[in-house]
Amino acid sequence: MLIDSHCHLQHFDAEERVAVLDRARARGVTGFLIPAIRLSEAAELLRFCEGEPGVWCALGVHPHEAASWREGDEDRLRALLAHPRAVAVGECGLDFYYDHSPREVQERVLELQLRLAVELHLPAVIHNRDSNDAMVAMLLRPELERLVCDLHSFAGGVEMARALAPRGHYFGFSGMITFPRADNVREVLPGIPPDRLLVETDTPYLAPVPYRGRRNEPAFVVEVAERLARELAVPLEELAQSTRANFQRLFTRAA
Repeated sequence: MLIDSHCHLQHFDAEERVAVLDRARARGVTGFLIPAIRLSEAAELLRFCEGEPGVWCALGVHPHEAASWREGDEDRLRALLAHPRAVAVGECGLDFYYDHSPREVQERVLELQLRLAVELHLPAVIHNRDSNDAMVAMLLRPELERLVCDLHSFAGGVEMARALAPRGHYFGFSGMITFPRADNVREVLPGIPPDRLLVETDTPYLAPVPYRGRRNEPAFVVEVAERLARELAVPLEELAQSTRANFQRLFTRAA
């Protein structure tokens, strides 16, 4: 009874999505969160979620698309988030690796979305790449004290985890946890409270071992969960139950 807490099913056409969900459900994956990249896809994502049990979405603007933010988008996003299938703000964040949008624009658009999450009492789904210092500084701002985030596909290292875990944030682990050279992902696990762990695929990216080189899909969250359970020395069934409970606690609309 696993939940894939981060899968970009919008990268599949409508027919493929059904087959992808069928394969995942056949392996015991019964919940799926689709994070938006841009506001222009929000309406279509909501329609898809309405027709599929156990499928929800986060709505927001990815840092790669931050330069597309226009006046009035905050009000537009607020209205979209009133939909019951929208359970979080995001995917939003910072990406100083690709810098597809200017860094100051990324930070401004992230701040607007995080403030909206606080206003609406919703969690935020966070993207962070090569931007640890700026992200920690943002999330530790006093005005965001009530914000709770899913730090998706976490690879920020031990220091970042130590800074943010006490604020009650959640940490999503993807197929990177299975990569032979990803010790930086695995070494943070002892410092993460068990009730703050999530599993995800980041479909269609980051396929876990033994599927490296293939297009990722939610069925492969089983391999992510198996490796995480092994690292934590707990039975897979226990990990599935706890990460499902964590997901439902964070994304309360999906409970």
